[in-house]
Amino acid sequence: MTVEEKLEAVLAPAGIGKYGFLRPAEIPFDPAVRAACEGNTCRGYGATWACPPGVGTFADCRARCLSYERALVFSVSYPLEDSFDYEAMRAGMLDFKKVCDRLAEAAGPIVPGFLLLSNESCFRCRTCTYPEAPCRFPEKLHPSIEGYGILVGQLAGLAGIPYGVPGAVTYFGALLFSAQHIS
Repeated sequence: MTVEEKLEAVLAPAGIGKYGFLRPAEIPFDPAVRAACEGNTCRGYGATWACPPGVGTFADCRARCLSYERALVFSVSYPLEDSFDYEAMRAGMLDFKKVCDRLAEAAGPIVPGFLLLSNESCFRCRTCTYPEAPCRFPEKLHPSIEGYGILVGQLAGLAGIPYGVPGAVTYFGALLFSAQHIS
């Protein structure tokens, strides 16, 4: 059984139905995505270890991703009553964090040493230690995929999964891994 097949076996139990594999060299990085973080629209910039500048520079993030051999791109869609259904968007965002936690737990024995990028910021702690002290839960930290400067719409297309679903909000993540870390 290949590593991809082993990972595929844990996706549905984690809550993931849409996914695709690609090489990290195919990931579309753009410093403009990272620069948009500085606008602090989501209020994560400079406030958490999961977002810039806590994740490192754009060049650091890109190099970190490119140090892996494979990437699993995945998404989950959550239905909305209408395009202003903020409560459902927030509930979906928080549920997606749980999906990422389940994936991380299941993927650990298959591909130790992975990097898991998730949606948005981190909401694990009431108050983040950034920048005064190290993260309280670094093994559970899933940095922001956009904070890494990744064009998520293009990434979805390259992975062969839809970027959006009508009447829903869709969140994306990426699990990067290498054969030298595989047990």
